[in-house]
Amino acid sequence: MVNQVTQLVGVIYKEFLRNPGIIFWSLFFPLLMAWGLGIAFTKQDQLIRNAAWIQNQDGMSIFPNEETDANGVLTVIAGNDAVGHSTYKLIPATPVEADLMMKKGKVTLVLDESEGEVSYRFDPKNPDAQLAYYHFTSILAGTQQNVDEARINPVTNKGSRYVDFLVPGLIAMNIMMSCMWGISYNLIDKRIRKLLRRMVATPMKKSAFMMAQFIARLGLSGMEVMIIYVFTWIYFGISIQGSITGLLLLFVAGNAAFTGIAILVSSRTANSQVGNGLINLVVMPMMILSGIFFSYHGFPDWVIAFIEWMPLTILADNIRSVFNEGAMLPDVMPAIIILSVTGLVFYGAGIRIYKWY
Repeated sequence: MVNQVTQLVGVIYKEFLRNPGIIFWSLFFPLLMAWGLGIAFTKQDQLIRNAAWIQNQDGMSIFPNEETDANGVLTVIAGNDAVGHSTYKLIPATPVEADLMMKKGKVTLVLDESEGEVSYRFDPKNPDAQLAYYHFTSILAGTQQNVDEARINPVTNKGSRYVDFLVPGLIAMNIMMSCMWGISYNLIDKRIRKLLRRMVATPMKKSAFMMAQFIARLGLSGMEVMIIYVFTWIYFGISIQGSITGLLLLFVAGNAAFTGIAILVSSRTANSQVGNGLINLVVMPMMILSGIFFSYHGFPDWVIAFIEWMPLTILADNIRSVFNEGAMLPDVMPAIIILSVTGLVFYGAGIRIYKWY
């Protein structure tokens, strides 16, 4: 079986080198993306954002007449009817908690009134954080007249910048796209060209064929991820603060999860248009909802409860925790197990109904 897998992996790499354009976007994807982003950004009466709130220990507050909810969260509304409204939820936090919330992408701005006067912590290169800052300076204009640059503390430490949030998400997305298009579409294409029928007629084991798909994609995906990391390490100073072993196992588990999903998606159809639609049906919602380019914590709570269980969300969040929070192997082991089991379950379902002819 090892010899079969080795030969099949070599065949996959040769096919890739001969036709690197095998992975492509379908014609309908831009339309679906525009629809998805339109739903996400234009169907809300008010944009809801979170901000961390480090309060004054003496009990004095910049919002003396406002009431908080049972959890101490204060809701503040900025803007007007002409330009629209933004609702901010100020979440009480200690300095350590606020820093962790920023690293996780739950907040982009920290209001610190622990010294009596308000100071702001945010990444000046993050447009969302810039907007939040201008909103709060406008809100506080009646209670704090002298807001100047001296009270702004730009976030420059590694792990808290927007680019530190973005790059792990791009790595997770790359793993998903590599498996879904590199495996799923490749298998559908082989079925369309009757190659699966010919391969099954050989002494090849079906398990060896599927194992070769996973191993070959693991190698190609690894090279792609390394290119992304090396570039961002050189250009942006991105660094891995946590466990390298945990990161490698997350990478393998993520590939396993999306390989299983890719096999299930490709298990029946012999039509390229249907295949495109099925792949995009899996890929597009996770690209929009899983917090790749922006935090998903701005969605309603009931949506977040669903988003957090998406494979891409689990993978992206835990890669971020290794990169930015210094997470070690025990911290990410639950995610590794969940992703691995997800891959096995989808693989089992896909191989059971797989159409080889």
